[in-house]
Amino acid sequence: MSSMPARLSEIVDEFAAAPRDVVLEMLLEYADVIPPLSADAADREGMEQVPECQTAFFLRARVTPEKTVETLFDCPPEAPTTRAFAGILAEGLAGATADEVLAVPDDLYQRMGLAQAISPLRVRGGTAILARLKRQVREQTS
Repeated sequence: MSSMPARLSEIVDEFAAAPRDVVLEMLLEYADVIPPLSADAADREGMEQVPECQTAFFLRARVTPEKTVETLFDCPPEAPTTRAFAGILAEGLAGATADEVLAVPDDLYQRMGLAQAISPLRVRGGTAILARLKRQVREQTS
């Protein structure tokens, strides 16, 4: 049984240990992790929209021949919380294997203590991003 990627575990622990009043600040730092879509991906081909997010959010997970997962996210700058969720996944899952991605707990954002810091609606959006990412990986590995 795989465990989630080490970097993502570290991020989860950092958040879980942080005082409540700095959690939001910490979260928003991850909004800058997401690079803008490259020109050849700008038409969002093959990307899936996540309707649970309050803003237009698109993602794609690609399992490489080496069985690692590449993530691609597209989220407008005016949705910093949603971008931050994606940023945490982008950084935490960088170089991760398909098995490691599938081992990420579905309640990741609750474990980070975010349910106390942001609205349930936003947490639900983040949870939906993770669920769709995992589903895409599962479809490519089964």
